[in-house]
Amino acid sequence: MKIGVLTIFPEMVKVIKEYGVIAQAVKNRVIDIEIFNLRDYTTDKHKTVDDYPYGGGPGMVMKVEPFYRFYDEYVKKHSKPYIILTSPQGETLNNNVLKELSVQKNIVIICGRYEGVDERIMQIVDKEISIGDYVLTGGELPAMVILDALSRFVPGTVDEESVKNDSFYNDILDHPHYTRPRNFRGLKVPEVLFSGNHSKIELWRRKMALKKTIEKRPDLFLKKEFDITDKKALLELFRELIKNAQ
Repeated sequence: MKIGVLTIFPEMVKVIKEYGVIAQAVKNRVIDIEIFNLRDYTTDKHKTVDDYPYGGGPGMVMKVEPFYRFYDEYVKKHSKPYIILTSPQGETLNNNVLKELSVQKNIVIICGRYEGVDERIMQIVDKEISIGDYVLTGGELPAMVILDALSRFVPGTVDEESVKNDSFYNDILDHPHYTRPRNFRGLKVPEVLFSGNHSKIELWRRKMALKKTIEKRPDLFLKKEFDITDKKALLELFRELIKNAQ
């Protein structure tokens, strides 16, 4: 997958490809990440990317011309990209949005700033994405969040089984995880994890994942379509509740 990020602060964004599994994915050419400086597509000596809004009002608006210069050059050099604009007005980022984006081979993320972008830029934007109902000083952090989360869906970045076990992947939260030591200050690792019975361990993990989802995200639980493993896990949970209530 090819991912570009268009920003006025390239130094802020480029660190995303210098650490962790993303750095390894870039090194292995699983993902091609390129950071573009919007100021390189201006024509005045001050490299101006914003101007006062027509009609008056506070703040500044990002100018239309640099974006189209970037777009025209990018299309000529590569191909038409799928363009994302980071915006508090956009669709809220979630796992389903990421799955939809993961089929794209060529993505460019535009980092919005100031009071927003000139509305004419929307003619080249395919999707607006928000990372939550709040406003940041700029779109660089949301762009990095999108890039990081999206990279996990690119085969070869992380182990496929790890992705499938992530919270939200199957519309439920992840199960609890444990490692050494087996007993820490009286806090013990559940015995089932030492049983060697993989089907029993898997059922326990699903049960605990559903329990967490009920406790922390009942909205997800209510939307969940249950398969046979889910039903077995829920049945065990109900039996435990009945036993404890007696």
